[in-house]
Amino acid sequence: MTSSAGQKGSAPPAVPADFDLLAAAATALRAARPLRNPKLRDAAELLRQKQPEECERLLTKFLEKHPEDATAIHLMAKTVLNRGQREKAEKLFAQSLAIAPDFAGARFDYANSLLQQNKPADALLQLDDFLARDPANALGLDLKAVVLSAMGRHADSMEYRRRLVENHPLSPELWIKYGWALRSIGDREQSEAALRRAVELRAANGEAWWNLAELKDLRFTDEEIATIQTQLADPDVAGESRMYLHFTLGKIYGDAKEFDKSFENYARGNAIKRLTLEYDPDWLTRQVKKCRALFTPEVMKARRGWGSAASGPIFIVGMQRAGSTLLEQILASHSQVEAAAELPDITLLAEHIGERIAPDYRSDYPGVLALLDEPTINQFGESYMETTRFRRPLARAFFTDKMPFNFLHIGLIHLALPHAKIIDIRRHPLGCCFSNFSLNFKFGALFAYRLAELGRAYADYIELLAHFDAVLPGRILRVFYEDLVRHPEREIRRVLDHVGLPFEDACLRFHENARTMDSISAVQVRRPLSDNAVDFWRNYDPWLGPLKAALGPVLTAYPDAPPFNF
Repeated sequence: MTSSAGQKGSAPPAVPADFDLLAAAATALRAARPLRNPKLRDAAELLRQKQPEECERLLTKFLEKHPEDATAIHLMAKTVLNRGQREKAEKLFAQSLAIAPDFAGARFDYANSLLQQNKPADALLQLDDFLARDPANALGLDLKAVVLSAMGRHADSMEYRRRLVENHPLSPELWIKYGWALRSIGDREQSEAALRRAVELRAANGEAWWNLAELKDLRFTDEEIATIQTQLADPDVAGESRMYLHFTLGKIYGDAKEFDKSFENYARGNAIKRLTLEYDPDWLTRQVKKCRALFTPEVMKARRGWGSAASGPIFIVGMQRAGSTLLEQILASHSQVEAAAELPDITLLAEHIGERIAPDYRSDYPGVLALLDEPTINQFGESYMETTRFRRPLARAFFTDKMPFNFLHIGLIHLALPHAKIIDIRRHPLGCCFSNFSLNFKFGALFAYRLAELGRAYADYIELLAHFDAVLPGRILRVFYEDLVRHPEREIRRVLDHVGLPFEDACLRFHENARTMDSISAVQVRRPLSDNAVDFWRNYDPWLGPLKAALGPVLTAYPDAPPFNF
């Protein structure tokens, strides 16, 4: 195998394998306010051992006697955040800081929680306070780069990324983040250079190798492949790096058409990742059943005319790796459409309804939606339009929200935003699922690391969409990835007709759109359309038995949905 990579820079000194600058900064931040009370040390240990319920019970008793203990309140905030209670955590972080304004660890965690709540402007205020007290803190500067990117201030974010690697040139972790940021703005050459710097600093850093492999057209030399294999043979290489190294070899061998070796490495990488996750495969099935039971024709008909009058949102839903980034890029190339990427707002709204509203009705989400009045439902739509405003600075008539897992919230979207457009982009189940299996996602897609769980999740998704097709005929436009790449103009015209927009040639030249994209698919969608990926999964067909079994009739019925018992 030959390399198409650019020239390497001079090799910097190697970094100790166990040193992580950001982890060290986090440790120093915790050490700045040590846990002197043994009860609080016990609570912290319970949280570290992933026992948040026990931790919360211990802290509740402690706070009954010490209600003004800022450290205990901070620990409680981290505990409830661990349990998914983001709004409660936010209030507790603020309470801790009201008692101890100089509590740097709480300030940083508060900023992080605000970002998770999709409040980047508020997070930035907390970070500015944090950095005013410690201007060179790498942890704070790193999070500030993330926040600025979330606000759409990509040039400012890039400046912080550049400053971090200049201040800490021996940190592989920071070079990886810088490389990813360069990739997101389309600077492939500099992205590769940054990632190679990370590899030179620490050959065992699997994440750097994986990001290099994801540059798509890069080919590794035999020497580089031997280096990766040497790292895998070293028992001291950490589990996360080992996982990334296997994914990297999976990509390398796949590009070389050595598919048996490729699948073996993908399988090993996925197995390591799955061991780190807490995922209940029944959860998605239960949610689908809840939605099917709730969103009946009668419920929808009784609420006709409810919701916001806003007509700008275009929701692109479906499974990950089905073509949502491609469709978003096509739409974003239209003069009247703005790309807002994968927005968390609907998920956060659903969490708010479940956490703050449903308990008052002794219900849960989505069941409580049937108990709410028209003004409340209307407010949900208006809230979405307000919270997404900062993500659409161009203020065009339409904007895309391509969070794929919004398919779970189609009922909420339809009620709160009845004039929004919903597009389901769908890809062959084996092609879509194997593409998920061949990637290591930073966040989400917890079902992606076992073939049987992948197939089950895909089948649940098909069942739910089939339900909404029956309940809301014509409400959701279906686009098939295979049709889009093989008949682009026909399919683009169909999509634009659904949105209510005239055809523009720029949509066919979507690859010329230079917007920033923080997506795994950013490299592909900056190139002209190709159907090369459509049947790539067939190379791995001999190993996909568990996936096929889990998909069942969903596989044989594609592109139709099998008959479900509605």
